[in-house]
Amino acid sequence: MTEQKPILLCMGNPLLDICVVDDGTLLKKYDLKANDAILADEKHKPLYEELVKSYKPDYVAGGAAQNVARGAQYMLQPNSVIYFGCVGNDKFSEQMRKAAHNSGLIVDYLVTDEHPTGTCAVIITDNNRSLVANLSAAQHYKGSLHIDLHEKWEIVKNIKFYYITGFFFSSSFSSMLKIAKHAAEANKAFSFNLSAQFICLDPQMKKNLNEIVSYCDIIFGNEAEAEAFASSEKWETRDLKEIALKMANLPKTNKSRSRVVVITHGSEPTIVAKQDDGSINEYPIIPAKPEEIVDTNGAGDSFVGGFLSQYVQGKTIGECVNAGHWLANINIKRMGPTFPEEKIPYPS
Repeated sequence: MTEQKPILLCMGNPLLDICVVDDGTLLKKYDLKANDAILADEKHKPLYEELVKSYKPDYVAGGAAQNVARGAQYMLQPNSVIYFGCVGNDKFSEQMRKAAHNSGLIVDYLVTDEHPTGTCAVIITDNNRSLVANLSAAQHYKGSLHIDLHEKWEIVKNIKFYYITGFFFSSSFSSMLKIAKHAAEANKAFSFNLSAQFICLDPQMKKNLNEIVSYCDIIFGNEAEAEAFASSEKWETRDLKEIALKMANLPKTNKSRSRVVVITHGSEPTIVAKQDDGSINEYPIIPAKPEEIVDTNGAGDSFVGGFLSQYVQGKTIGECVNAGHWLANINIKRMGPTFPEEKIPYPS
């Protein structure tokens, strides 16, 4: 039997998620929003120690792109997905490596002795989650020590599909751009996630965003990120359908592939805009009863993972969206961006 080789490469910031449930006290103390994703600054440093000492946290191998990689792998044959990112030489990275192996995911981490593995505080209040990422090693990915090496670049060249998040801008934009350009030149699919509102609004990141979008065949985002993108472009609209179509029609390097924009909207239907025919479609989610919802942290990543698991198999966009909704529905009934150890077969 021929061994499965990876067909999807995900690249991002590997983080160990430290997940706690709180009544809002932490949000007030550290000036956080209930449903947001930010990078930690000086005032957040005591937060991580407080979570470990004063709460009973759950630990999850996370980081947005790694969540997506695990989600896609959950629905594919083992070893179909490979993940790149930078970690520290410590017990946290070994925990993540073990968890990835158990899920069938291939990880090819760049390991540094200079910084500890990155962490992310996940504060759950009701059905909301506030993410505070301390990137540490994750933001010290160096292409010269990894993908620029011949054997690593050979892996990249043998991949057919790519996914990178906007969070990686702060780690190695040059590596991200190198893969995006390769995808365009080789007519392979490059997918990207807006990831957070601040990425659309920060002047330096916006510059990177504008450049990377020109290489994007698929752009993912939620309603808040889409509105932030529209604001940064000075589009005078908050209509998500209009924003999605405008994003789809932005200038594109590889004209052999039509761009698709996918905007999730919580419990509202997912919006999909296509560049080729100018169509806008809505796809209702799979509803969950309020008492079934445990944690929405990772639902967006699970959606993308499910979507990409079908996209790499040549399924229609509608089928991809339905698979994303299916996996997200499983995820929100669990703590953190996790999936059942015993796989639930996808009813495709």
